[in-house]
Amino acid sequence: MSSKSLREPGAAVNVQTLLDEHAFSGFQWRIFALCFFIVLLDGFDTSAIGYIAPMLMSEWGVSKPDLAPVLSAALFGLAAGALSAGPLADRLGRKVVLVGSVALFASACLASAFSPDLWTLTALRFVTGVGLGAAMPNAVTLMSEYCPASRRATLTNAMFCGFPLGAAAGGFLAAWMIPLLGWRSVLVLGGVLPLILVLLLLWQLPESVRYMVARGYPIERVRRVLVRIAGESVKNVQRFVLTETAPASDAKSGIGVVLSAPYRVGSVMMWLAYFMGLVIFYALINWMPILFRDAGLDPKTGALVAALFPLGGVGAVFFGWLMDRFNATRIIAVGYALTAVSIWWIGQTAGNLGWLVVSVFLAGTIMNTAQSSMPALAAAYYPTRGRATGVAWMLGVGRFGGIAGSFLVAQLSAQHLGFSEIFSVVAVAGLIATGALIVKEIFSPRPHGEAVGRSAAH
Repeated sequence: MSSKSLREPGAAVNVQTLLDEHAFSGFQWRIFALCFFIVLLDGFDTSAIGYIAPMLMSEWGVSKPDLAPVLSAALFGLAAGALSAGPLADRLGRKVVLVGSVALFASACLASAFSPDLWTLTALRFVTGVGLGAAMPNAVTLMSEYCPASRRATLTNAMFCGFPLGAAAGGFLAAWMIPLLGWRSVLVLGGVLPLILVLLLLWQLPESVRYMVARGYPIERVRRVLVRIAGESVKNVQRFVLTETAPASDAKSGIGVVLSAPYRVGSVMMWLAYFMGLVIFYALINWMPILFRDAGLDPKTGALVAALFPLGGVGAVFFGWLMDRFNATRIIAVGYALTAVSIWWIGQTAGNLGWLVVSVFLAGTIMNTAQSSMPALAAAYYPTRGRATGVAWMLGVGRFGGIAGSFLVAQLSAQHLGFSEIFSVVAVAGLIATGALIVKEIFSPRPHGEAVGRSAAH
């Protein structure tokens, strides 16, 4: 599409074609940065409770099984937030739900720093989780809808790397802050930083341009955004359209699209894969510091080694590059299979700090790479009118895997399973995720190349 053709009176401009044919602009990089920091702070606040758990045990005199409710409270909130926020974002828009969710988890995290007891902390962690659960899928959706198709998985995965980096930062900061300032300081930081981010989002974050065109927003509002991407070439355009090649669905609502015949099998299999990935993630991120302490490491060393696990998610950028060029579902399935092997290996390295460090970092790299690639897979799988719901429901249903993972290790410990046995059981979840993606690949229909038009005009 040439600049000349864009200036022709009455010419309709396809929004996705425009995004595909123009260089990734500074305006789009700004959207990327804002979404990255949303997900980074999401990761920090989600994992913070695991790093302060050993201090809660000593200060409040609670046992490991007693910690299960507070460790999993945010996960129940994450599920509730994601399941509700996706349909809301498909109805009201990405930005309003995204800004509101960040404000909610920031306020609740800050309040939780002043909890007087375990039950108050548990309740506030649930509210924090609602905001966290609503923020992440909408950040992924909005980012994906500003990406050129040829780089969508790479850019979305790179943005999603903020989550494991934020979780890793929580570990490193907790190891430094808790001895100096106490465990509450970690939660104060987790509340203040996203409150600052809310102000930036209100000022700088636009609504999704694909969403605006699909919903028929005023032409001036759409053009105002696209001029910042394509320059003067779209200044006089009078009509924007959005075409999508996807299996046909007559459903009107977001959840109707997700559960319609063309998408049903793929949706359920992605839910299962993401569920199992979070069984692994939360079983380890919440319990590794305690398991390492029981294996003989001092608390500070245990926290630092455990912090290597989420840090490995930066490998998702490489997976995104592969997903943009090859079969994305198969790429992630291989990642989950390797995850199973690497998690099992952690259990074999007890007593050797050097090999434990290597095994935790390697397992984290592979596991978080596969898991961090799932939102991009979901965003590419659904059409615009169901994309926010599709991504959010995968994340929301998957959150119950995080709840299961938190309780799983508590139950395995109660059964007196050893260090290596616990990691062997957790590794099985990786094999189940691999099988789910293979089923998705076999049974999900391929796009038929049918175009669905949407427009924005005077």
